Amino acid sequence: MRSHENEAFLINRDVKAVMVPSGDEIELKAGLSGFITQALGGSFTLYIEGNLYRLAGEHADAIGKEASKAPELPPNASEEDVRQLAWQQMRGCYDPEIPINIVELGLIYTCDVTHTDGARQIDVKMTLTAPGCGMGDVLVQDVREKLELIPTVNKVNVELVFDPPWSQSMMSEAARLQTGMM
Repeated sequence: MRSHENEAFLINRDVKAVMVPSGDEIELKAGLSGFITQALGGSFTLYIEGNLYRLAGEHADAIGKEASKAPELPPNASEEDVRQLAWQQMRGCYDPEIPINIVELGLIYTCDVTHTDGARQIDVKMTLTAPGCGMGDVLVQDVREKLELIPTVNKVNVELVFDPPWSQSMMSEAARLQTGMM
């Protein structure tokens, strides 16, 4: 997806969005305009009248954009293929305020894939940069929704944990460089 940063938009239909950083769901009305401040992982961070909102990728059409393409698996994919695709999907999950994906931020602790009765289950343990983060439920839901898109996956469990507590040392080297935390 090409960058849409600071691109103007006009909302063409009423649409649900989430306030950043509180995580409160609201409805944005058709006719509102603003700027896209971040367009990563299929979702959009919108700046409207001094406030930030996260618009899920499934509602991209409300600002004249296209939704992301669904992930694909090869025929007879192994659990390892599914695990690799799950990690790729989670790399498409971004904190609306930080242009770094949650994998590079070190927020994903585990991702396990099990296969029973012709279907797969993915179990993820993740954390947040701060326990009181208002966007926590939104990030958990984003992970769940991206993993549920994987073919052959019929169940996704995402558990939010705070032990061990997140620290900057959990970030990838690239993420630390990008944020100046080296």
